Amino acid sequence: MPESTTARLKRAVHQNRRTTRNGLLERLFTLWFRGFVYTQIWEDPVVDAQALHLDENSRILTISSGGCNVLNYLVHGPARVVAVDLNAAHMALTRLKLAGLRHLPDHGSFFRFFGEGDDAANVEAYDTYIRPHLSPDTRAFWDDRAWLGLGRRRIHTFETGVYEHGILPRFQRFAGMMARILLGRRPEELLDASSPSEQRRFFDECVAPFFDHSFVQWLGAKPAAVYSLGIPPSQHRIMAEEADATVVDLYRERMRRLVCDFPIEDNYFAWQAFGRRYDTKHRTAVPPYLKEEHFGRLRYHADVVSTHVTAYDQFLARQADHSFDSFVLLDSMDWMTPETITRLWQEIARVGEPGSRVIFRTAGRTSVVEPALPADLRHRFTYERKRSQELHGRDRSAVYGGFHIYRLNG
Repeated sequence: MPESTTARLKRAVHQNRRTTRNGLLERLFTLWFRGFVYTQIWEDPVVDAQALHLDENSRILTISSGGCNVLNYLVHGPARVVAVDLNAAHMALTRLKLAGLRHLPDHGSFFRFFGEGDDAANVEAYDTYIRPHLSPDTRAFWDDRAWLGLGRRRIHTFETGVYEHGILPRFQRFAGMMARILLGRRPEELLDASSPSEQRRFFDECVAPFFDHSFVQWLGAKPAAVYSLGIPPSQHRIMAEEADATVVDLYRERMRRLVCDFPIEDNYFAWQAFGRRYDTKHRTAVPPYLKEEHFGRLRYHADVVSTHVTAYDQFLARQADHSFDSFVLLDSMDWMTPETITRLWQEIARVGEPGSRVIFRTAGRTSVVEPALPADLRHRFTYERKRSQELHGRDRSAVYGGFHIYRLNG
C-alpha cells in the first residue's frame, strides 16, 4: 500500500520524541505542512543553471516543490528531469503545470493559467484541454470539492487567484495586515519603485521599522510562528544559532537583500513576496518558464520530465549507478539528521557520474554536509566554496543563508 503524505512527512521531520518540546513542535509542523505551502518555488533558477552547468546532456534529479524550476530547467533542453516530492499537493501542482504546458493551445492561455492564475476561463481550459490528460490521482486532487463535497472544485483556485492560496500567501496577507496596522503602509508599494534608491527608501521607511516593532520581535522568535514560511523546527534552530543578534534580525537582513540588492523590474521573487503576484503587465518579473520566448522550447522538451511522490533518498536507492549528473536538494538537508544525510550522499556518490554537481540551500550560512559526512565519503566530493558564495550573492530570492555546490570527484 502506498505511503501517505503524512507518513512521509513524519519520517522526514520527526527527529525527537513527541513528549519533548522539540518533538511537539515537529509534529505541529507536520500537520501544518500537509497541504499547499508554496505555489511558487523560492530558489533562483538562473543561479541553479549556472551552478549545475545545465545543457542538452544534463540528467537532473530535483525536488519539485511547486514545480516552477522543473519547468524552468527545460529552457536549457536537458536530456532528463526527474522531480520527486514528499508533498502530494505540490506534486499535483507540478503535474498540472506540465499538462498545461503540453496541452493548452498557446502561450496566451498558458500564461493566463499559471502567470495570472485568476480567471474563470482557466477552469474552462482545465476541463477542455488539461483534465483529460491527467492521471487519475492528479485529476481527483484538482476535482476535489471542499466542505464535504458541497463546495467548488479545487481547480477554481485558478479562478479566484492561485497566488492567494496556500499557507505562505496566507501568512503574507497576515504580515501585510500587520504592516498596515503598525505602520500605515502597504507592502505592495514596493512594486511601484522606479529606481534602486526608491527600493532602499521603501526598506528604510517600511520594512526595517516593521521588524523593529516589539510585537514582530516577539512573534518572529517563536518557531511555530514561521511554519507558514515552510521553516521546520530544525531549520529555525539553525537560524537561531547562527544569528548575530536575534532570528528576527536575520529575517530583516534577508528582506533587505530581497528589497534592495536586485532591480524590482525583473525580480519576480520580490513581486510574489510583496504583492503575491507577478508583473503581468510588462511580463519581465516572471519566471523563465512563463516567458513567451521560451514557450516552444519548453513544450518541445516537456516529455523529458517524470514525477514521483516519494522521498529523494528512496528514489535514489532504486536507480542504476551513474544515471544522473545533476542533483538539486533545495533546503531539504536542514530537516535531516547527520545519519540521514550520510545515507543520502552515499546514494548520490553511487548514482552520480564522475563530475556530477550537487546543489542545495541552507537556512544558516554554513554547509550542513561538512559536519555530517564521514571522512571517506566527504573526500569523494569537492566543495566549490568560492563559487557557492558568488552565486549565493546573485540569488534573487534572498531568503536563504547559504547556497552550496559540491562536485563528485572522478
